[in-house]
Amino acid sequence: MHTRENIQKNLTKIKQILDLPFTQDALLLQAFIHRSFVNENRHLVEEHNERLEFLGDSVLGLCVAKMLYERYPEHPEGMLSQLRSRLVDVDACVLYMETLCLQEYILVGKGEEKTLGKRKSSIVADAFEAIVAAIFLDGGFAAAQRFLQQHFSSKMDELLEGPYTNYKALLQDYAQKKHQKPPCYKMHREEGPDHEKTFFVAVYIEDAKWAEGEGSSKKEAEQNAAKIALEELKKEGLL
Repeated sequence: MHTRENIQKNLTKIKQILDLPFTQDALLLQAFIHRSFVNENRHLVEEHNERLEFLGDSVLGLCVAKMLYERYPEHPEGMLSQLRSRLVDVDACVLYMETLCLQEYILVGKGEEKTLGKRKSSIVADAFEAIVAAIFLDGGFAAAQRFLQQHFSSKMDELLEGPYTNYKALLQDYAQKKHQKPPCYKMHREEGPDHEKTFFVAVYIEDAKWAEGEGSSKKEAEQNAAKIALEELKKEGLL
């Protein structure tokens, strides 16, 4: 059962893990509150983390863009954009949260608890972006940069140096060579509320549907659809 006392205890633990001077505790707490928790516990809290997540997405992107701009002075814009995508996508944000074991402190409603809401990539990633926003609002851009560098420099290096597979590019290369036309991606449906949508995209080659992928963005859904399509093509002996 959630009470003000155990929420405050969790906040103390979170501040110890972040190892940053923090003056606005309410902001930091808000970063960990999912909409579903507010809906069921208005006697305890009133604000969820969606507005912070909106801001944190931009702050994280700017911090990473500045780091890449300084680190790779010879890289063109397109390559920098691709590298930034690796460091700010959903999987990366989940990795950052798991590195500090912060996902266990996310407050979700009972319904989300039953469906393992704390493990949902979208909820975990949104909470991380909200944390970045809270740090930015409390200590400014420099504080947000210090936080990322202090805790995730090695993880970011691994993400930048590790192999990155662009499944859409691979599938396009196959389709162009075999059929002289690129694959076609079609949005099939969207599920969930506006703040937490899941997109379902199907990929077609020569009017034949090969796979359907899902993701928290259209781009992610297309990548997942392309990945599944490539796996199917291999099973069929066509790749």
